Amino acid sequence: MVVREQDTSRAREVRRVLLVVMTLNLVVSVAKIVIGVLTGTNSVRGDGIHSIFDSLGNLAGIIGISLAARPADESHPYGHGKFETAASLVIGVMLLIAAFEVGSGAVNTLVTGEYGAQPSALALGIMVVTLVVNITLTTYEQRAGRRLNSSVLGADSKHTLSDALVTISVIVGLIFVNLGFPIADPIATLIVTVAIVATAVDVFKDVLHTFSDAVRIDPQEIERSVMEVPGVMAVHRVRTRGLENEVYADLHVLVDPAMTIQRAHEISDEVERKLAASYPQLSEVVVHLEPATAEELREA
Repeated sequence: MVVREQDTSRAREVRRVLLVVMTLNLVVSVAKIVIGVLTGTNSVRGDGIHSIFDSLGNLAGIIGISLAARPADESHPYGHGKFETAASLVIGVMLLIAAFEVGSGAVNTLVTGEYGAQPSALALGIMVVTLVVNITLTTYEQRAGRRLNSSVLGADSKHTLSDALVTISVIVGLIFVNLGFPIADPIATLIVTVAIVATAVDVFKDVLHTFSDAVRIDPQEIERSVMEVPGVMAVHRVRTRGLENEVYADLHVLVDPAMTIQRAHEISDEVERKLAASYPQLSEVVVHLEPATAEELREA
């Protein structure tokens, strides 16, 4: 069995990225809310509320990655890695709450017909600036998420991307408001709501993939790799699960029944080393040795 040590430096880097994003999200959200209130533009105010939830999501991610970085112990022999996925789940829930808060205001405006949005070049300018910030943050998080193989950064980058999409919708709405169509403001807000819900669904899909122990590495790829080890006669019952960056694998390796125990274990060690070298995301590999009987070979 090969066990990879927990990478604490990775956790520190993920936390640093989230702290940077959270700080800028707070600045952006305050600017949007203030401008939205001053101009009576619900779509801008709603976008600011969405950005507040972005910051709360960042905070949830920081807490989650801090817990996930803790080493395995007696009560958590497989480590605490899924706390990172739990943080992604919290981000998804926050997205839904934000969607409700933003969408309900738009529906109320359409029902009452009270369009309070006022044409404002300042509001439009602020939204353009925040859009640039959102796109920059999204790119920054996406690249860091891929580099660090972090599910929480992946989920949070989608959250940040939804903020950028929301801002684009608001800008379009503001343009129409300035052209004399105030109804464009609540309509843009509803588009914002749909974008937020779609992002939440995407985050939940990724979370369920981990919590349901879905396959992380193609079993056939592992089988082909293991069959290259001298002495291996067949491979079957390959299973993988876990996080993207912390995968657990177990498999059955068939060897010559007449082989000595010492030689069989040497082959097992070689299989573990080969898989660990081929798949850096593997945290633990367990090899079950079996005699290559006719029955076992048929199953393989």
